[in-house]
Amino acid sequence: MKAKSSFRINRIHPVTNGVFNLLFVLLAASAILPVVLVFMISISSEESIRLVGYSFFPAQLSGKAYQFLWNERQTIFSAFFTSVFVTCVGTVLGVSVTTAMGYALSRPNFKLKGFYTTVIFIPMLFGGGMVASYVVNANILGLRNKIWVLILPLMVSSYNIVICKTFFKTSIPDSIIESAKIDGATQMRTFLSIVIPISKPLFATIALFLSFGYWNDWFLSSLYISDKRLISLQALLNNIMRSLEYMTNNPTAGVSLQQYRAQMPGESVRMAIAIVIVIPIACAYPFFQKYFISGLTIGAVKG
Repeated sequence: MKAKSSFRINRIHPVTNGVFNLLFVLLAASAILPVVLVFMISISSEESIRLVGYSFFPAQLSGKAYQFLWNERQTIFSAFFTSVFVTCVGTVLGVSVTTAMGYALSRPNFKLKGFYTTVIFIPMLFGGGMVASYVVNANILGLRNKIWVLILPLMVSSYNIVICKTFFKTSIPDSIIESAKIDGATQMRTFLSIVIPISKPLFATIALFLSFGYWNDWFLSSLYISDKRLISLQALLNNIMRSLEYMTNNPTAGVSLQQYRAQMPGESVRMAIAIVIVIPIACAYPFFQKYFISGLTIGAVKG
């Protein structure tokens, strides 16, 4: 009788359930519709955009934007593979270093725990600024025009280390670690054989944060890279957009440049660039979704 009464108390009213379902549908639509609008603009003709503006239903379809990007495919593919390499290598290294640091700081017997916690906490409050970062990366480390300049600055984040430390401290029982130590396992063996298998949600969450950061970054490439072979996809597409803006806003350009501008799509290319950037990372998200959601719900109260 008591269990039945508890079930009635916890049961959601059908009307309330319907309202929440409708709310979630609207929220999902608000996230998807902008992407749909961007795609529809990318396949619209420049003339229809000038006459009608942005619309979910283009007055005239055109594939000139994607044809323009296809004509630049050699440069774009080179930049694409650079971004893929930087994202994959940076994510693997970042997850390895971040989780290892978080695990070490979560252990109560780590002697330098207080010192390293302070060192990690300082960047959360104070930043060295762009000038200091440039001097260290370009002059001291000599990373200018090297692929590592796109990887190392984003590899470790104080916030991610704090997330790892909190997870390991609250979700990994000390009894398991002590049992492994009694059985003769080293710290490395314990981390690889015990901690990692039960920390997949954490690893997926950190990997998703890092992969988003690496894939969407264009600033480092614009700041440190002048070699066209090492430029990232985002920086390349950003340069293309700047070129489009120059040809649109500069009426004193040469005749040949103006003729090229008249034949080239403008707004639709910008939207096509956005679609090209979004698609790869959107395809990668489903592989992380299961563990990412588990990572977000760590520490939640279960009823």
